[in-house]
Amino acid sequence: MGKCCVAGAHNLHVDVERKQFTTKEGKIIKAGDIITLDGATGLVLMGDVPRVPPGSDACFQTLMGWARKYSRLAVAANADSPEDARVALSFGATGIGLCRTEHMFFPSDRIDVMREMILAETKEDREKALDRLFVFQKEDMKGMFEVMTGKHVTIRLLDPPLHEFLPTNVSDTEALAARIGKQVDVVAREISDLKEANPMLGFRGCRLTIKFPEITLMQVKAIITAALEAQEGGAEVHPEIMIPLIATAKELEAIVPLMEAEIQKVFAANGGKTVPYRLGTMIEVPRACLIAENIAPYVSFISFGTNDLTQMAWGFSRDDVR
Repeated sequence: MGKCCVAGAHNLHVDVERKQFTTKEGKIIKAGDIITLDGATGLVLMGDVPRVPPGSDACFQTLMGWARKYSRLAVAANADSPEDARVALSFGATGIGLCRTEHMFFPSDRIDVMREMILAETKEDREKALDRLFVFQKEDMKGMFEVMTGKHVTIRLLDPPLHEFLPTNVSDTEALAARIGKQVDVVAREISDLKEANPMLGFRGCRLTIKFPEITLMQVKAIITAALEAQEGGAEVHPEIMIPLIATAKELEAIVPLMEAEIQKVFAANGGKTVPYRLGTMIEVPRACLIAENIAPYVSFISFGTNDLTQMAWGFSRDDVR
């Protein structure tokens, strides 16, 4: 989630209760002390060590210049925030090939709203929470379009199973219940009902749209509204909206018209102003690969999700295999 990590630092002894760790030489570093992590080498350094922005090395930029001159391959980046997109540009990305919208809802000021939406008992309550999530989604996407002006941004609609957003222990469940004004036992039961034994093969992706179309319509409205606002501000926008986990053409037959109708509503609400856009899908199950010729007529592009394709070909969920 944008944070540097050093894992497997066996020379450090971590004392969780005292919130400190001890080095091999016996030096104690306490919570609040400034340290610098080098995720590339695994070094943990004392103090605030001087740093340089990624990609600022002159030799690196020279190498990338040669690559751009002779390469016949365009390389897009994964990015889930305007900051990530800016870094991708500094490394020469030709666009954003995958923006995972679920990552936009994990920050502390958003996760409870997301959880409230998931645990809503009525469509009306769900839409109230979605109205609040719309603001976050729109602002993030507007920032992405402004940074990536002139380049394509491929945005994947909500993909993971809903239980991944929910608390996993009693104390967090109790705190969530208090914040959203529900009984603890009710929240615990709802979390249990949403838990899946094999989540990567379960209720996720386009299946969420079939069950709860209002979630997808909120995302589509946020993306297109953001694109219109960014375009109004002078950015050249190229949004591409991707429907995840398609397994049959029938799913697209049901979902694409809903999305197209919502996009036209947004255009109409903005005085008839439009932006160029493309609708596509992410193929993540082997069956969809085999019937790609039936899926293709419904979309403008197809992306392949190699993580899920690999695990489904083997028949194991990456969440369950260690």
